[in-house]
Amino acid sequence: MLTAFLGCLFVSLGLSATGASAAGQAVQGTLRNNGDPVAGVTIAVTAQDGTAIGSATSAADGKWSVPVPAGGTYKVDLDVSTLPDGLSVTNGRPSLTVTVFADNVRNVIFPLGPKGTSSGPPPDSGVSFWDRTLDLLYTGVHFGLTIALAALGLSLIFGTMGLTNFSHGELVTFGALMAFLFNWIVGLPLVLAAVVAVALGGLFGYLQDLVFWGWLRRRRTGIIGMMIISIGLALMLRYIYLFMFRGSTQQFREYVAQPGMDIGPLSIAPKNLIMDGVAILVLVAVSLALVLTRLGKATRAVATNPALAAASGINVDRIIRLVWTIGGALAALSGVMLGIFQGINYQMGFQMLLLVFAAVTLGGLGTAFGALIGSLVVGIATQLSTLWIPVELKNVGALAVLIIIILFRPQGILGRRERIG
Repeated sequence: MLTAFLGCLFVSLGLSATGASAAGQAVQGTLRNNGDPVAGVTIAVTAQDGTAIGSATSAADGKWSVPVPAGGTYKVDLDVSTLPDGLSVTNGRPSLTVTVFADNVRNVIFPLGPKGTSSGPPPDSGVSFWDRTLDLLYTGVHFGLTIALAALGLSLIFGTMGLTNFSHGELVTFGALMAFLFNWIVGLPLVLAAVVAVALGGLFGYLQDLVFWGWLRRRRTGIIGMMIISIGLALMLRYIYLFMFRGSTQQFREYVAQPGMDIGPLSIAPKNLIMDGVAILVLVAVSLALVLTRLGKATRAVATNPALAAASGINVDRIIRLVWTIGGALAALSGVMLGIFQGINYQMGFQMLLLVFAAVTLGGLGTAFGALIGSLVVGIATQLSTLWIPVELKNVGALAVLIIIILFRPQGILGRRERIG
């Protein structure tokens, strides 16, 4: 039933998605400015030793592709002199170093926008250390709020079921793919497509518990067994997404590139401020509901002692199903925000899952407010670490902070010590 549900939702996406991965290895991308394709731009690819591999010119639909002979690390250069008048690479990085795996296609994104706009200062561009630090600090908070939406749902599921759900990242991907489906194929504006995606994400979470996790609970499946099952479910969903959506990275129709607004030393795209406001509003609303409403108190009772909660007349299965619904909706919203931030790919949720686990562990397993604080710490540490280490290694900074804090406070920032024995 679950597979049929996914198949029905993705069949039109699978039939209509473009940019499928070709055989062999390649570097590819799509150049867009405010949703419109940019043609006639030259991109060159060279090996690490400087050997020229090939070049391509973006077509009328903005797409370009350069085959590479084998897996490895390559330098991708966009010739800024071939950009149309008035356009520039907004992040100041027309040259990127990327890793291509054997028999895979690597997607490269060059954000384009009007000259004079920026989504962040380029390194070594004359920007002061403190201005760059402030920019990375804001980017970290923005990324942390995106992580927090997924981490809150994961923390609630762990709190009520004790399940470490390795398939939670696929709920994030599901939200982004649903928004893409309704934005590109159905033709809805992105805002409406995002609302539909969040609703479908909640429905997906509800159906998972109704036909799958609830059945395992009734059979009294052990937590370790359920965790291993969640790994298998994650792999199954990921390959379904790959089969239906293909391996290319796609962009939404709107909000691909926006001129930045100057706020002090920062240049921030309006879409980022709107996403921040939505994330804060949703996180505060869910957190207050957990504290102030009867359903929230029942959820906390189930998380504290399910047997005692059941003896008090609380329908434990109903509360857990509600938690799965909320967790699915929050993860879907996180996926939409992440898709706007960096594009949509079938493994985007899987790539963020480690940071979500780090945020939940850092804040304290099973604590909603801890997940929020842990997410902000992880997001900020991830971005600020690029002041000293390469961008490709930025996740190391967040994991280093996690290890240091857990060494001194094993229960996490807001977690409670548990007595053993």
